[in-house]
Amino acid sequence: MSQHPLVLQHPRISRRTAVQAGAIGLLGLGMDQVSSLVAHAALGEAVSSGKSVIYIFLSGGLSQHDSFDMKPEAPDDLRGEFKPIATKAPGLQICEHLPLLAQRSQHWALCRSMTHISNEHSLAHHIMLTGRTEMPRGFSPSSPQETDWPCIAAIANAATQPRNDLPAAAVLPERLVHYSGRVIPGQFAGIMGEHRNPWFIEAAPYHTTSYGAFPQYQFDHQERGNEDKRAFRAPNLELPHGLTNPRFKNRIALVNQLSEQRRELEHSAETQNFDRFRQGAISLLTDKSVHHALDVTNADERTQERYGKNAFGWSLLMAKRLVATGVNLVQVNLGNDEAWDTHGNAFPHLKDNLFPPTDRAVSALLDDLSENGMLDDTLIVMAGEFGRTPKISLLPNHYKLPGRDHWGAVQSVWFAGGGVQGGQAIGASDKIGAYPADSPQKPENLAATIYDALGIPATAAWYDQLDRPNHIYHGEPIRGLS
Repeated sequence: MSQHPLVLQHPRISRRTAVQAGAIGLLGLGMDQVSSLVAHAALGEAVSSGKSVIYIFLSGGLSQHDSFDMKPEAPDDLRGEFKPIATKAPGLQICEHLPLLAQRSQHWALCRSMTHISNEHSLAHHIMLTGRTEMPRGFSPSSPQETDWPCIAAIANAATQPRNDLPAAAVLPERLVHYSGRVIPGQFAGIMGEHRNPWFIEAAPYHTTSYGAFPQYQFDHQERGNEDKRAFRAPNLELPHGLTNPRFKNRIALVNQLSEQRRELEHSAETQNFDRFRQGAISLLTDKSVHHALDVTNADERTQERYGKNAFGWSLLMAKRLVATGVNLVQVNLGNDEAWDTHGNAFPHLKDNLFPPTDRAVSALLDDLSENGMLDDTLIVMAGEFGRTPKISLLPNHYKLPGRDHWGAVQSVWFAGGGVQGGQAIGASDKIGAYPADSPQKPENLAATIYDALGIPATAAWYDQLDRPNHIYHGEPIRGLS
């Protein structure tokens, strides 16, 4: 086999590996966990992670005009209802409804010139979650395909070395599902194979609703007193029914004895890798730090108040704890059903439902990472699938108040930590916020920035079953951030 800085192969499962997978069954784990462990058994040498990454994804598309790239001198039908406020950085202004982030501008930077080709939700999700602008063969906006490009989280899962026996990449609090029940493409491993999927932490159940009801906006429901039946809970990592701790330990001892006999017969790298990921499965069930990371709704009252007692606050607290525990990349989906898709009623939705929990939780995350010394080693990225149109429009058959349509030509992406030089904006949009006017950046550059932070070499590639190289980088990291 050719020698490369990173060699990742799909598994060629041998009889020996199958027997090892059977041994995992003694732990009472389901076949979904077993298939993942078998996949990891054939993993080639991955790189050690340089830094951790938290990728906050605003499904639906954040309006740049109403958040981080305001145009106060534009005409009324462009500039919107919100006013800009100063940050701590001279000349850098953001929306008045993000006051906590404005006070912490020394920690974050903006890229105001991110651009791609799509105004359609599904393809735009695929573009921004995979870092690939080119449409893959067989792409379908209605469902994920095996030929889709691998998402950034899947690349991180395959190409970085897990720490503390934990998965290298996780996505929370749920998969992205359209209100119709359609699963949004771009969030899976695609051509790498489903065994490379990140660890999906289902802390909030899927839901369906009539379009326009927008229960996903109720992030601050507990503070406002509104009922929301979408309970936020840690995933069930309890032992299988009837498997008490003594029995579980006995089964672990038995598997360890079998493993020891096997190691005496064979010392292949494949076997050693399998052993490591078998131990990872055990850790998910027994490690108290993992349970602590996931049990965010029982955090102390002060912590919950700082982050917000809502889906986004709990999600970012969970992301912070998972990174501290050893997960290399955590993607946080803020809002299912494309919650930031503000075609109408945009300004009250942003002001009352979306900006307050965002401002609070992201600010709390910055404070915690800064205070415990983790911010320099944790890159935080916040983006959606696209921006919004410069011109405000009204769809009277659907909404009482105006909003903005989809706009892939430009959006603002927010960065913090990981060596990012705060208090600055990279690139610029034109005077009406329609197109990049300076230093345009593509999703490939965004993905490269994340991969670089994770310590993945620019020459890295993964290899498919036909031994064909698939390069990980398709652009250069965004210049000027650090």
